[in-house]
Amino acid sequence: MSGEQRSAFDHALTNFIQDFANGGAIRHLADQGYTVTEITARLSFPAPGSSVAATVWKHYLETGKIRLEPPDETGVLRRVTYVKEQNAYGRISMRQVTEEVQPACSRYLRCDFGKQLYQDREGFLEKLAVLDARDRQYILDLPWPLAPVYHQADERMLRIFRRLEDT
Repeated sequence: MSGEQRSAFDHALTNFIQDFANGGAIRHLADQGYTVTEITARLSFPAPGSSVAATVWKHYLETGKIRLEPPDETGVLRRVTYVKEQNAYGRISMRQVTEEVQPACSRYLRCDFGKQLYQDREGFLEKLAVLDARDRQYILDLPWPLAPVYHQADERMLRIFRRLEDT
């Protein structure tokens, strides 16, 4: 096994172990509204904050809490999964299944926090100073991309946007 293959294997194994040990707890706590910092502190099996943030981000994308594309008018999220099937002769194949999921909230807010943080970190941190500690931590903990994303207009995001607009 080459060094590159070994590194990829080690990375995959680490991700599998982290997800097995903490994945369910991380997703559950994220659904309860905890920030990445709070989740990291509550885990019984230690995990780096960046790993927890990546798991929360992936969970938010899978559940439709955050979207990378603007939502369509219906608000329906299409989730693609693969199902393993075996025929009568033992031949195994994979079939793609597209599932339509209606998110809990059909209204989204456009967020470009990643771009703002990248362009002017100090100015962005000053802007976030009007938020309470948990809301500020929520924004700073997530790995926002440089492109705009769309976050469900839940109670927390509406509160954050109202506070940021007041400044």
